Amino acid sequence: MADVFSKEKRSDIMSRIRRKNTKPELAVRSLLHRLGFRFTVNGAKNRSLPGKPDIVLLKYRTVIFVHGCFWHRHEDCKFSYTPKTRVAFWTRKFESNVVRDKAANRALRDLGWKVITVWECQINREPEKLALQLEHLLRGQ
Repeated sequence: MADVFSKEKRSDIMSRIRRKNTKPELAVRSLLHRLGFRFTVNGAKNRSLPGKPDIVLLKYRTVIFVHGCFWHRHEDCKFSYTPKTRVAFWTRKFESNVVRDKAANRALRDLGWKVITVWECQINREPEKLALQLEHLLRGQ
């Protein structure tokens, strides 16, 4: 099935998708703040690191990426589906996202950073469990 929008209209729609300060990012930041962690977002340090992490915790030399299950292909997640139209386009798009994410993670680890990926479905499904996991990963508790 062809797209119902023109190429220009679809481009306009896609350009309006938020890239920062998304609801999942705000939820993770709120959770970290409640746990007493201090971090930077959208700062110079964040932009200079490979992959432009969503959250940087300098004290713990840790970065957090907050990934949408759809865009970043969360394995075995019901939200990680492929649209039925333009399958080849979406497959290439998703594959390039995954390759880019893996390269950024590898580069950050090579620089001595700990990398944590939080998936959108984790935030929505079990926020308290996520809080415990983050605290354990960051403080070792």
